[in-house]
Amino acid sequence: MMKPSCKKILNYSLLSLAIAGCSSTPQQTVSNADDNYHPVILVSIDGFKPDYLTRGVTPTLNALATDGVRTEAMRPSFPSITFPNHYTLVTGLRPDHHGIVGNTMEDSKIPGVRFKLSNKEAVLDRRWWDGAEPVWVTAEKNKVKTGIMFWPGSEAAIHGVRPSEYRPFDDKLAPATRVDTMLSWLDKPAADRPGFLTVYFDQVDHAGHDFGPDTKEVTDAAAGVDAAIAHLMEGLRARNIKANIVIVSDHGMASTGPERTILLDQIADPASYDVVNYGSYAGINPKPGQEAVVANALLKKHEHMQCWKKENIPERFHFGQNARVQRFVCSADVGWLVVPDAKAATKANRGSHGYDNLSKEMQALFIANGPAFKKATVLPPFDNVNVYPLLMKLIKVPALASDGNIDATKATLTD
Repeated sequence: MMKPSCKKILNYSLLSLAIAGCSSTPQQTVSNADDNYHPVILVSIDGFKPDYLTRGVTPTLNALATDGVRTEAMRPSFPSITFPNHYTLVTGLRPDHHGIVGNTMEDSKIPGVRFKLSNKEAVLDRRWWDGAEPVWVTAEKNKVKTGIMFWPGSEAAIHGVRPSEYRPFDDKLAPATRVDTMLSWLDKPAADRPGFLTVYFDQVDHAGHDFGPDTKEVTDAAAGVDAAIAHLMEGLRARNIKANIVIVSDHGMASTGPERTILLDQIADPASYDVVNYGSYAGINPKPGQEAVVANALLKKHEHMQCWKKENIPERFHFGQNARVQRFVCSADVGWLVVPDAKAATKANRGSHGYDNLSKEMQALFIANGPAFKKATVLPPFDNVNVYPLLMKLIKVPALASDGNIDATKATLTD
C-alpha cells in the first residue's frame, strides 16, 4: 500500500517527486542505460472507469495524466468486455474483424470446442487468434523484441510467432510481482531488451464484479494498482529509462444485481436454443429447426432488453458480421442482466460490463506519458481502435491495415 503522505500530493506537475515518494523500490544504476532507449509500455487496468481517478487514491495515475496526455473518455468496442477489447487495443480492429467476438465463443470451424478463459487448451490454440496480428507479432517480425506480462492472446503462437518474453496468465500473481517481472526484462543486455512491453492488472475488474463499482473494495483495488504503477515508475527512474507509457482500460463498470435480471426461460422455450454467453448481453443460437420459434419469442418488445438477429444489429455497434457471433444477440439496458433462468439470477454479479459501448458507464481510461508525448494535453473522446496505430508509431514499425487512425492521437506527439 502507498504511504499516507502520498495521498496529500497536490502538485502533480512535480511528477518525478510524486512517484518517488510513493514507492519503496531501492534505487539502482543499470550500466546499459541508454539515452536513445525509449521502450513502449502498454499498461492495462481491467475495468477501470475514468472517474475512479477522482477518488483520491491514485496519485501516480493522476500525476501521469496531468503531466502528459489524457482523454475524458475512450470508447470501447462492442461488446464492451475483456477479451474482445484487449485484442482490439493491440490490433486496431473491431471484434467483428479480428474474430475475438466474446469472452466465450464457438466456431463451426473448430467443432466441439467452446472458447473461454478456463479452457486453457482453447486459449493456446492460435486458430482463435489468427484473424488478426497483434503489435507484438508484427514487432517481432520486424526485429523489435517484446515482453508481454499477461495480455489476452499472448500465450498462443499467433501466426506462428510468440513474444520474446511472456508469462502464462496467473491471477494470483501480485501487481508488484508482475511489475518486477517486466522490469527484469529491462535489465537484459541492450541487444536483448524489449522495445515493446505490456503489463495487465485485473484486480479493479474483479472488485467491480464482486462488489459493484461504487464501493470501498473498488477504491482499495484502484489504490493497489496505483501503487504498482508507482513501483513501475520508480523502477524505470532507477534504471535511467525514459519509457513511453500508455495506460488504458478495456471498459468501465455498471452496478448490477440479482434484482435486475431478465430470465430467458420466461421468454422462450429453453429446449429451442443454446445460450453461449449471458450477462449484460446474451448470445443465443437456435437449435436445428427452431430459428423461427426463437425469433418469434426474442424479437418482440421486452422490458430492459432488445434482441436482434445478428445481421440486424444496429450498424453503430460494428458487430454481427463475423461467423462467430451468435445467431441472436440480446442487449440489456445498462444495469440489467440477461440470464438463462432464476438459478442463474441468484448468482448475478454486483457489477458488470458489456453494455452499449457509448454508455457513460462503459467508457475506458486512456493516459499517455513519456518523451514522445506533449505535456498537459487533453484529447477529445475517441474510439479504442485508435490506440493501435499510436503504439505502432511509437515502436517505429509500420502499422497493418486496421479500423484505427493515427489522426486521433497524433496531435499529442512531440514529433
